[in-house]
Amino acid sequence: MIRLSPLQREDVAHFHRWIADSEVIDFSMSVFQTMSTLQQIDSWFAATLQDAKSLNLGIYTTDTNELIGYAGLSGISTVNQSGEYFILIGEKAFWGQGIGTAVTAQVVAIGFTRLGLNRIMLTVSEPNTGGLKAYAKAGFTVEGRMRQACLRRGSFHDKIMMSVLKSEWQH
Repeated sequence: MIRLSPLQREDVAHFHRWIADSEVIDFSMSVFQTMSTLQQIDSWFAATLQDAKSLNLGIYTTDTNELIGYAGLSGISTVNQSGEYFILIGEKAFWGQGIGTAVTAQVVAIGFTRLGLNRIMLTVSEPNTGGLKAYAKAGFTVEGRMRQACLRRGSFHDKIMMSVLKSEWQH
């Protein structure tokens, strides 16, 4: 149903649409909340493609090769053998179909096998119940809570910290 592949420069047009949709970016990275112009998005995307400390993968459908989101690992530390997982499924028609769980499992596998990581962490907004379920299914364990760490739609909510260790990983 999906395949992961490096993002391409022409993929930026999808991000123009996704970032303009507040529902898509509601629980996503804070930087998306501050971008409002195509130039800001283009600059962020160009920097993302050049980021040597991140693994940035497009999520493409296998049947139509449509880009429906992106995922990967940021802040990769070779010294600490760790990184931080992220995912954005921008095409709402693909929400709730188990794609987040499948992508998470694939990126975690890449992190542990190809990148030699020992620990992969993430933070997830507490109201993002779908994300919490997908991460738990992929083997992530709750480590803690950052109280009122996120402001969206005029209200603060907690961020949940989760991680998975290579020794715990079920492959």
